[in-house]
Amino acid sequence: MKSNKKCLVIDKRGHVGGNIYTEQVEGINVHKYGAHIFHTNDKEVWDYVNRFATFNRYTNSPIANYKGEIYNLPFNMNTFYRLWGVSDPTEAERIIESQRLKCAEPQSLEEQALSLVGHDIYEKLIKGYTEKQWGRDCKDIPAFIIKRLPVRFTWDNNYFNDQYQGIPVGGYTPIVEKLLEGCEVRLNTDYFAQRDYFDGIAQKIVYTGMLDEFYDFQFGPLEYRTLRFDTEILDKPNFQGNAVVNYTEKEIPFTRIIEHKHFEFGTQPKTVITREYSKEYEDGDEPYYPINDQKNNERYLSYKELADREENVIFGGRLAEYKYYDMWQIVRNSLDIVRKELKEA
Repeated sequence: MKSNKKCLVIDKRGHVGGNIYTEQVEGINVHKYGAHIFHTNDKEVWDYVNRFATFNRYTNSPIANYKGEIYNLPFNMNTFYRLWGVSDPTEAERIIESQRLKCAEPQSLEEQALSLVGHDIYEKLIKGYTEKQWGRDCKDIPAFIIKRLPVRFTWDNNYFNDQYQGIPVGGYTPIVEKLLEGCEVRLNTDYFAQRDYFDGIAQKIVYTGMLDEFYDFQFGPLEYRTLRFDTEILDKPNFQGNAVVNYTEKEIPFTRIIEHKHFEFGTQPKTVITREYSKEYEDGDEPYYPINDQKNNERYLSYKELADREENVIFGGRLAEYKYYDMWQIVRNSLDIVRKELKEA
């Protein structure tokens, strides 16, 4: 708008905001498509998002439930005390080192995790959760999926190390609505159903959907994991005392329970919880996470070759770039792209 450019935004869903959409239920801002916690070390990104909302002081401190045993995340001295009864960081370090798999080149996620944190942490806090998340045995998941596992020999339960962290007061939807002020927005609109029309009216297209779909799956479909959400209103003020509780045993089918009110320190008389189930993407689902194994990455590069030749299309986001992004990275990439586009215009 500030550059006197007209913008039409279309969304196949019935609301703006994509996966960060929040809606009020019983006075609680519910993260409709899974929890989103904003965190970054990029001051410019932080200052930018704060133009559209006030962020609270929420600090992500999830806990893990393994067969009724409660552990702090990320792995820190609170975790190690619960596991082994140790309060000396040197002793915790010694135990982990004694359990680590000595392996020059891990061939699977299981070997990679064991080489990083040892047997006890892997068996109780990684194995079951990861197998539910990916729908595969850890022995069959590539090692590179886990490049590192944060291990802290302090008593700090802050999951992220980032300087800036919080949840927008009032949820994410108002941020998106402010970003779209002055833009034409069409909801319940499928780009592919009217592709020729939209291509014809646009000087440039910003595409954030599935890259393989954009090219009619000509090299075959890219694979994704998706999520199913089971949301419930409970007639009590507090269900689990924390926003995020991971369930790390494989026998429990969901990966975690989100209690939304705790993101904004709510005191409402009722509470809303969401159980998250991970599953393989099927046609008609919403794709969430790219499966960046060798087969899919090679297929993606074939699509990227076509995308790089496009002069009037900008591809951005998890689906169009087939890459996992945190929210701050999306904002950073968007700011960089806009600067480049306006400079060239």
